[in-house]
Amino acid sequence: MQLPVGWLHALIIGFFLPAAALAQTDARLQEIANGDHRSAENRARNDYRHPVETLEFFGLKDDMTVVEIWPGGGWYTEILAPYLRDKGRFIAAGFDQDVKEGYYARGSAALAAKLAARPDLYDRVTVSELAPPHKVEIAPAGSADMVLTFRNLHNWMGQGQAEAVLAAAYLALKPGGVLGLVEHRGDPAKPQDPAAKSGYVTEAYAIALAERAGFRLAARSEINANPKDTKDHPKGVWTLPPNLAMGEQDRARYQAIGESDRMTLKFVKPAE
Repeated sequence: MQLPVGWLHALIIGFFLPAAALAQTDARLQEIANGDHRSAENRARNDYRHPVETLEFFGLKDDMTVVEIWPGGGWYTEILAPYLRDKGRFIAAGFDQDVKEGYYARGSAALAAKLAARPDLYDRVTVSELAPPHKVEIAPAGSADMVLTFRNLHNWMGQGQAEAVLAAAYLALKPGGVLGLVEHRGDPAKPQDPAAKSGYVTEAYAIALAERAGFRLAARSEINANPKDTKDHPKGVWTLPPNLAMGEQDRARYQAIGESDRMTLKFVKPAE
């Protein structure tokens, strides 16, 4: 029997998940991920980002309080907010809303517009702010069951904020709560640039950062792995889709590689 793409790679430290667990999929989560409220472009990226498998790996349930840090354009928000709307709570920890110009301002405006466009889906979303060192309360302390971040760690490293962000996540979580982290995975044979200018972060470096913040690594998965990614591109990870930073130069080559190789790590805040 051929298992769904992504689950073939699911690995929990030292052993594989039981086959029965791998076969179980939340039908409602799958329906939302493929819903027509999402653009065709966003749905097409499910093939690279494996949102259903990823969220199930992290242990998402529809009655949880979940924080997504820096949701950007809201790709995962489109799935998480409707899924949690009736029984749970979804908090989008976005950019500093006092910033009125530039990338952060545009990002805040785009997220606000997305939420306003579909009140039937997003009317219960809570928006908080994350802007270290002054704005770090992404949720009330000890209130969240899960904090999620997708491809953001390299940004925080570049800004010297990784420690502060992970501390904010730790504070927001209940004891036993989960930090789910997806990030572009760097070459373990190369020294890690602390500023992550290429967009890649080694798995060992990411784990060390989280452990220094107090988290315990609970599991890791190859759901979002891409062995075609050589991680040595002219413009870093942005050389690959969806950015294709080289324009038409070698476009077919980079499209054939696809999106980046990614680590998928599940951490737990130890019980007090």
